[in-house]
Amino acid sequence: MIRLLAVDMDGTCLNPLSAMTDGTISALREAAARGVIIVPATGRNLLCLPHRLADGTIQKANGPDGEKNRGLFRYAITSNGARVTDIQSKKTMFHSMLKKETALSVLEDCRDMKLGIASHIKNRYLIQGRPFAFMGRVIYGKDAGGVCCVDDMCRIIRNSRYDVEELQIYFLSPKAKEEVKRRLDPRKEISAAYTSIYVEIFSAETSKGHALSMLAEELGINKNEIACIGDGENDLSMFRAAGLKIAMGNAVSELKDAADYVTASNKKDGVAEAVRKWVL
Repeated sequence: MIRLLAVDMDGTCLNPLSAMTDGTISALREAAARGVIIVPATGRNLLCLPHRLADGTIQKANGPDGEKNRGLFRYAITSNGARVTDIQSKKTMFHSMLKKETALSVLEDCRDMKLGIASHIKNRYLIQGRPFAFMGRVIYGKDAGGVCCVDDMCRIIRNSRYDVEELQIYFLSPKAKEEVKRRLDPRKEISAAYTSIYVEIFSAETSKGHALSMLAEELGINKNEIACIGDGENDLSMFRAAGLKIAMGNAVSELKDAADYVTASNKKDGVAEAVRKWVL
């Protein structure tokens, strides 16, 4: 019996237009109503969770979806496992941060390149530069409640009282991606998850899978009672922490190879299909 379902957001619960469909919401609501603990597990920070999923307690503006989905989830794994939050009590249950000094060193190594820079600090999404911040708000749309524009990311991190949940570096060309990868690969103190347009950088000790295992242990849930659904390489660690592993139809090949089942793509409500077919 599945007691906990960990679901990735972008590329999984969200379709190619970064929207969560009625079908996906309905299936998750049905699982929650049957007692399955729904846990968003995402590279996003807490305040940029999809607005259709987010409980009203973490949104300033509830809206109709916030009311309908109240109680849909209590726990959230954010910034690729850097933080696990109990939404109900508003407490951090677990955190695994990138040291400020390490984050500053990574940015210094890439300072001579033309890149987009963002970071997650204390649940907020900081973006360097107004044009790039505007693009972030366009991409996130109603999910951009935690987006904040800064002029100098290094200065913000240096002066902050907090360590960094995650750094994001956006590439302006395929050649820039390869150069960033060449510079970051020798660093053993960080983990890096790449897409075609950006890389997520977090502590080497941080992963969605480790965060999921810590949460499950706290809740008294065994590995064989956990299911997870994902699409990217940063979901591989979740697969190692779960008894039931489901890859999206649009997932990377490594994830499909490691999956117990492959569902439809995020264009075709693959999460809804997976929940009803294998979780319930």
